[in-house]
Amino acid sequence: MPVVVVTDSTASLPPEVAAAHGIVVVPLQVVIGADVFDEGSDGATPELVAAALKEFRPVSTSRPTPAALLEVYERVAEDGATEIVSVHLSSDMSGTFESAQLAAKQASVPVVTVDSRQVGVATGYAALSAAEVAAAGGSAEEAAKAALARAEASFSIFYVDTLEYLRRGGRMGAASALIGGALAVKPLLQIQDGKVAGLERVRTSSRALARLEELAVQAAGDQQVDVCVAHLASPDRAGQLAEHLAERLSDNLGDREVRCGELGAVLGAHVGPGMLAVCVAPLLDT
Repeated sequence: MPVVVVTDSTASLPPEVAAAHGIVVVPLQVVIGADVFDEGSDGATPELVAAALKEFRPVSTSRPTPAALLEVYERVAEDGATEIVSVHLSSDMSGTFESAQLAAKQASVPVVTVDSRQVGVATGYAALSAAEVAAAGGSAEEAAKAALARAEASFSIFYVDTLEYLRRGGRMGAASALIGGALAVKPLLQIQDGKVAGLERVRTSSRALARLEELAVQAAGDQQVDVCVAHLASPDRAGQLAEHLAERLSDNLGDREVRCGELGAVLGAHVGPGMLAVCVAPLLDT
């Protein structure tokens, strides 16, 4: 009984990685002015979003509809899947999970939906864990359990140059309580219980970079982990952070590398240029 994993484009899985694990990716959409783009290399790219934000053009995002997800589920079923695990970003951050639940009710094969309570790469690692269980012959329920365990164990922190973009999108959550009215501070934020929450505030971007590094090392501890650094329009700082983490976490990584790349267009629209993020995802026995 083949089990297929579906996720959304905010999971930030490189196309070749998704393909190698048989993961089907459903795009969210980015709206720039009156133009609507699917997230991806042929549509909304991080560069396109960063340029639009810098030019003060209106940018918003949109979830996939239940109909769009149902179409994916049915296509996967026609290709031979007998069960589907659909892993998505936090339901507190997007309606994508709700769309997946609605579509699952109409699918011709059983669909187990997973609210990762994470965003970005942490959701991607959860989807990969589900795919590994499925490839080993596990059921959809077992794969979903592995996805949730990986997501719950993951540590996602990020730095933004300004809180303005998060405020515009209504995704500040508890972060506003930490930052308050001190607009000059450089906020460090985290994903906590599916929402953006305040972590620390520092005065300079260089201090923020150093704290991201220290917190990631602390989160790794003595565990074997996957690590990813993501950025929006800040490749030099991201590369420096990834290099430092690769050196300091060499024992935790084994033969794996620290991934480093640009944040997806949808998430980038909500955090703005200059954002840096680190995800530390422990490897779990499945």
